[in-house]
Parts: sequence; C-alpha cells; structure tokens
Amino acid sequence: MRIALLAAILFLTGFATVQAASLTVVPQGNRNATQPDIPAGAVSRTRATKGNFQGKYEKIRDMIAGNRQLQRKIKQAAARYGIEPIHIVGALVGEHTYNVDALDFIQTYVVKAASYLKSGLVFAHDGEKVSSFVQRPEFSACAGFADSYDLWSCREQVWNDTFRGKRAGGKSWPNDRFGRVFFQPLYAGQTFGLGQLNPLVALSVSDMTVRISHLRPLSPDRAPEVYQAIMDPDSTLQYMAAVIRTSIDAYAQIAGMDISRNPGITATLYNLGDVRKRAEALKRKNGGKSGPNLPEENYYGWLVNDKLDELLPLVR
Repeated sequence: MRIALLAAILFLTGFATVQAASLTVVPQGNRNATQPDIPAGAVSRTRATKGNFQGKYEKIRDMIAGNRQLQRKIKQAAARYGIEPIHIVGALVGEHTYNVDALDFIQTYVVKAASYLKSGLVFAHDGEKVSSFVQRPEFSACAGFADSYDLWSCREQVWNDTFRGKRAGGKSWPNDRFGRVFFQPLYAGQTFGLGQLNPLVALSVSDMTVRISHLRPLSPDRAPEVYQAIMDPDSTLQYMAAVIRTSIDAYAQIAGMDISRNPGITATLYNLGDVRKRAEALKRKNGGKSGPNLPEENYYGWLVNDKLDELLPLVR
C-alpha cells in the first residue's frame, strides 16, 4: 500500500511539473513603456476629493506599511490560496489609488461592516428579488452548474445575452451590468470595503472561500451578510485572495499562461473582471497556443509593477 501511495504521489507531482512546464510564464514588469491612459472617471473622482493619484498611492502604501497586523493577515490569506502576498497588496494599491481613498483606520471598516448587518438591504430590481429573477426559464441552462463561480458567470452571461438593454418577459431592462442592476442597492456601480469588492464578485467565489477559509456561504437572499462580509477586513482579504486565485487559474487553464509572477497583470484583472472571457480572447489571439502574445497591464496594473520596489518589502 505504501508503494502504491508513493507511486501515486510521484505521478501527481510529475503531472503538476509537466503541466507547469507547459505554461508560458508571463515575466515580471510592464509590457508598456509608459502608463496606459487613466480613465476619465478615475480622474474626476480624484479631483472631486481635491486629491491626486500620488497622494492616494502614498496613503494606501503607508497604511499597509504602518500596520503589522494587516501585513500578517495579508500574508495569511495569500498562503491559504497559494498566491504571493504582493498580489493582494497590488489590488489594494490599485483600488485605493484610482477608485477610493483608503480609510485612515482599519477599525473604521469593522464598524461599517457591523452596521450593514442591521440594514434591510435586498438584492432586487424594480421589486423583483434576484433569487426569483434567476429562476426564470431563460436561466435554465445554468441549473447544471454546482460551483458558485460557474453558476453566477452563467447567469451574468444570460443577463447580457437576453435581458440587458432589451425587452424580455413583458418588460424593458436597463442597459447596464448585472451587478449594478441587481446587486448594488446602495449606490449604483459602487464597490465596498478594504478590497473594494462588489457583492456579485463575492457571491461568485463564495464556494471557494467556504472550502478554503471556512467562511459562511453567501446567499443573495441575505444581502446584509454579503455586505458585511466584503466590508469586514478579515473576510474581505479572503475574498480578494480567492478572486486573484481564480484569475491565475483561469489564465493557466484557458490561455496556457502563468501570470502568478506578475502582480501588475493580476491587479489589472482584479480591476477589469470578466477573467475567463479575457483568457479566452488571449487564447484566440494566439491561435489556441501559448504565446507569443502576452497579457498586458492596464493603467492600474502598470502602477503596481512600477512601484514593486516599494511594495514588495511591505509583505516580505
């Protein structure tokens, strides 16, 4: 039995090595010599607060640098999901440089998280709960998916193909993202917490966080708990790590690319979303093979790679 077990271990180890060897490694650093254009929305949000990108970058960098407990939690979350801590740091830096200012104290996020549990928030549109909406016959093709990521990805695709900006089921539907229409009843288009996650993204990786971090499963019928989970710094780091792990896996499995050594690319995907579609598009661009075209960073990921000398020491 021991020989059989050893043989199985050697086989699996060898398979993993071959699989890793077959991937095209995306090297560190930026593919673009200069930073890609920053969207007008990010510029206007920063001007509205009378701030600037450099000041916002320094604020989140210094917040991480000055909080040993946060550094430790970032490392622990990264270790659970088999990623380098710099990937989480990169996502934090990108979000708080270009989207919102970091709050001065982590405890502020804890207080806000607790307040959401007392709210009466519901994920719905025009009086129809999302849990009822996805039971419509148009979503029948999604019924076979057990994993939360596959399930919500399927439902989002059905929304885009059948409902978004169209008339279906006797009514007209907004020409907007699924997440904005049904999952953000507070402020349309806003993300939340230290990781600036939106509820739909958290729901999509819920199964992974249950399996790896032993968090409580999220349900669209318990909207306050979803908001609480993405606002609480302890749990939001787990969701961030799960999202990044999903990106790394998708690019390996679909595009044949190992992006685990380039935090600027994982930060870019954290910012943009639609990871599988982007991996599939890269695969088509490469004719179904691994390379020679590599994924490129956007303005957000470019900053992360450009600042690695300052960011890496924060979590070493």
